[in-house]
Amino acid sequence: MMLDRTTPPSIRPLGSFSLTRPERRKMKNGIPLNIIRAGSQEVVRFDVLIGAGQWHQTQALQAMFANRMLREGTETMTSARIAEKLDYYGAWLELSSSPNCGFITLYSLNKYFPQTLAIIADMLMHPAFPEKELEVVLETNRQQFLVNSSRVEVIARKHFNRALFGEQHPFGRYAEEADYGRLTAEVLREFYRKYYHSGNCSIYVSGKVTPEIERCIEENLGDAPWGECRAMAPLQLVDPQPTTEKRVFVEKADALQSSLKMGCFVMDRLHPDFLKARAMVTLFGGYFGSRLMSNIREDKGYTYGIGAGIVNCPGSGVMAITTEADNQYIEAIVKEVYHEMDRLCNDLAPQEELEMLKSYMLGDFCRSYEGPFSLSEAWIYVETAELDDEFFTRQVDSIRSITATEIRDLAQRYLCKEKLIEVVAGKKV
Repeated sequence: MMLDRTTPPSIRPLGSFSLTRPERRKMKNGIPLNIIRAGSQEVVRFDVLIGAGQWHQTQALQAMFANRMLREGTETMTSARIAEKLDYYGAWLELSSSPNCGFITLYSLNKYFPQTLAIIADMLMHPAFPEKELEVVLETNRQQFLVNSSRVEVIARKHFNRALFGEQHPFGRYAEEADYGRLTAEVLREFYRKYYHSGNCSIYVSGKVTPEIERCIEENLGDAPWGECRAMAPLQLVDPQPTTEKRVFVEKADALQSSLKMGCFVMDRLHPDFLKARAMVTLFGGYFGSRLMSNIREDKGYTYGIGAGIVNCPGSGVMAITTEADNQYIEAIVKEVYHEMDRLCNDLAPQEELEMLKSYMLGDFCRSYEGPFSLSEAWIYVETAELDDEFFTRQVDSIRSITATEIRDLAQRYLCKEKLIEVVAGKKV
């Protein structure tokens, strides 16, 4: 039977939806193990979450580099040996950190998982923090820092967060060049000893998880306690101290374009309005067919792209609008942003636009979590955000059920022009 390519496939609404939930248990030493059985390929993703992020550090860059240096050598292996062995076994390693967590992520073929996990366990339990490698890593990152610091987007982001949170808040403090010179191996070891232990982590494994893989995890990381286990103090939230200024301008005389960021505090993700408010913000500026894109990019041609979204952080949420454009168009863009806010607050969205929004959000949700490895990201998000297992079900239900009246009401509640702080980095026109 020949495929008729002149007729597009019919659009069908999303039917029943559910995410594969992890099997949860605690290993002998108390580490939570989350197993997500999905996929048919002989490969797994393995994640270790450590409760040690930027909120926990006593000086700038400490959390990021304590995590980053795990791969730079152990008591028995050099950084070159670690890289060589992971490459030989076809494995991929990622190290990253967030405000409240450090992450170790390994992608490995099933048949070599015992070998690759042994490397990760050695890195995690016996890091050396070698001085020579630390100097190289710091210098490389310092040079990248200097390059990034000249970009208007980075300048605007720093001043935007400082304007919202204040310079004493963890989200308002940024590393300076001199901070790279203040980091020492002992500073990183101190952070490691305090936070990297079996009493302050959890593990996720997803893919074609076999009994052999489970046994391997138990033997390497779950048998006996490791590290200097200690009781962990709860995360202490810091109250933001926003600026009283409406507009913050940072001049960069040689900038070919300016970076604009506008935003204000809204609800956090535990608030009952959060899920439907996110749909409202998506309609406003969260995808290519949004109001902001249709007006400011497609109709006016002021920019290649503009977006809006709710950025979550511990204890609060920020509704942020961001774009880059020619210096001469910034004021016109600000005017159009406020115009679209007024439209959303005063008028009901047409049914056709509402249906397009729902189709986009449901489709994007399904694409985001269709693979076995992305399921790990979903449930890691649930843990780190302190959500419950029904969060994704509620998310789908909120998208399906939202009405034009609810969107207008939420816009009136949260899109407040008077509260928005405007930050511009670029050339004065």
